[in-house]
Amino acid sequence: MGLLDALMGNASEVDVADVQEELSPILADDEKVVSAYKLIRDLIVFTSNRFMFIDKQGMTGRKVEYHSIPYKAITQFKVETAGHFDLDAELKIFVSGQSTPLEFELKSDTATAVQKSLANAMF
Repeated sequence: MGLLDALMGNASEVDVADVQEELSPILADDEKVVSAYKLIRDLIVFTSNRFMFIDKQGMTGRKVEYHSIPYKAITQFKVETAGHFDLDAELKIFVSGQSTPLEFELKSDTATAVQKSLANAMF
């Protein structure tokens, strides 16, 4: 991930094997990481069973919040691609029982991969 992307908050794809190893203590026995995206310190993770948003908090990042959403709870998702002057794409995930969607900013080339991961998981 480039410095400019980190400053802008755009997510970029990270190595699945590294994320699988990091999350192994909390994943189900047969659960596999399919794809993962890093947003400064936070992670957006797609597993074989669920979507996860991992929020590392505080100065040291030792306090971590794990937000897990089973794919069946996702009612819809929206990806707004980047334009000429807007260099980032936006992902909105609508979850059953929540009035506002989860929102993430992604690099333009990452938006297609995330959209495909969601489509493969949901359909």
